[in-house]
Amino acid sequence: MAIEVLSSEVVFEGKIFDVQIDQVRLANDHETRIDLVIHSGAVTLIPVGEDGSIWFVRQYRHATGGHLLELPAGTLEPGEDPASTAARESREEIGMAPGQLNHLGGFYLAPGYSNEFIHVFLATDLQPDALAPDPDELIEIEKLTPQEVRTQIMSGGFQDAKTLACLQLADTRHKILSKS
Repeated sequence: MAIEVLSSEVVFEGKIFDVQIDQVRLANDHETRIDLVIHSGAVTLIPVGEDGSIWFVRQYRHATGGHLLELPAGTLEPGEDPASTAARESREEIGMAPGQLNHLGGFYLAPGYSNEFIHVFLATDLQPDALAPDPDELIEIEKLTPQEVRTQIMSGGFQDAKTLACLQLADTRHKILSKS
């Protein structure tokens, strides 16, 4: 199914993403406009402590008008290896350096309008090694037992799609929510 890009223009350059408008011709010869959010990519971590507890961050998300409980995550810097991003974000957001990072896979966050791809890492063997947090991130750290995580999932306590997807991926592969 061939799609021909007739024109492409970046109409907004932002701090975290750009907006691009493409005019395309579809395989059926129909021409249409596609609006895209262009993002460098991101990582999400599932930091699991020795006792099986999982580390989360609670932070204000302006788009939602409130605070969300999420897994630690961050944006890839240009040319940065996702594992390096994951290790840095762990130190910045929860003050812990992972001794082991296991890449579990990844997914597109919203492929209907964005190219943002999120790499997912299971972080274990956590050791204190904090980096200064980003000045625009006011984060509260919360550790939850697997039972508390299951309760949050069932009660709608997690409203962040990447957190829900990453927890499912980690539990399917490593049974992180079955250990309690």
